[in-house]
Amino acid sequence: MYKIFLLLFVYGLAGCVDKQISSESEVGKSVDIPLEQKIVDKAIEVSGGDKYLNSSISFKFRDYDYIGTRKDGLFTYERIFSDNTGKIRDIYDNNGFIRELNGKKIAVPDSMAIKYLNSINSVFYFALLPYGLNDPAVYKAYKGLDSIDGGIYHKVEISFDEQGGGKDFDDVFLYWIDTSSFNIDYFGYTYKTDGGGARFRKAYNSRDINGLRFQDYINYKPVDEKVTPLLKFDSLFQKQGMTELSRIELEEIKVEIF
Repeated sequence: MYKIFLLLFVYGLAGCVDKQISSESEVGKSVDIPLEQKIVDKAIEVSGGDKYLNSSISFKFRDYDYIGTRKDGLFTYERIFSDNTGKIRDIYDNNGFIRELNGKKIAVPDSMAIKYLNSINSVFYFALLPYGLNDPAVYKAYKGLDSIDGGIYHKVEISFDEQGGGKDFDDVFLYWIDTSSFNIDYFGYTYKTDGGGARFRKAYNSRDINGLRFQDYINYKPVDEKVTPLLKFDSLFQKQGMTELSRIELEEIKVEIF
């Protein structure tokens, strides 16, 4: 009986959600915007919205310092660290990638430049969620509602166009977005590089810094990665079918809004 009640509640809520978001949208927006797009737009809005567009964000992640700047449609992502050769500064912007060693530009093979660029882009993608979910190469699909630990969530699937989707364009993500706060509390993804696999992340330590929301994550993998589809990761997590791998923690975050 409980499962039947939950199912009726979930589908009843689904019918109300579109009206809720539409009523909060600005006058003049098309009523034909897909539900998944409205949910993502709302998630970005409550996490900072237009503040992402003209800002400078710096943070420390593991042994690296990162600085991301966006202004008037231009962006620069930097990663700074030191090794036995000196101070290295990797710079990825609208013009591509360069590496500096002790303040001087050095040559980097194309294969390594792409590797470094993708690594930097990946860190910023996760650090600035949900901002990147509206990138031009993103495809969105609504996958219904479900519950995790008593919370009710929209499930939005994200996939990527090969053109503009990066090296890992065939990765597939699923985001659990709270139906009340529109915060991303959980997400999972499958990937094919390095033999393939799947991950599931639970958000914690959510905090607002100068108008932008940041979160840390507990990173899990399924005990048996070959059995459960991504859409069932929520139930697998609640059945203790996940094992913790690591913590994704951002430190010393600073935000300047232009």
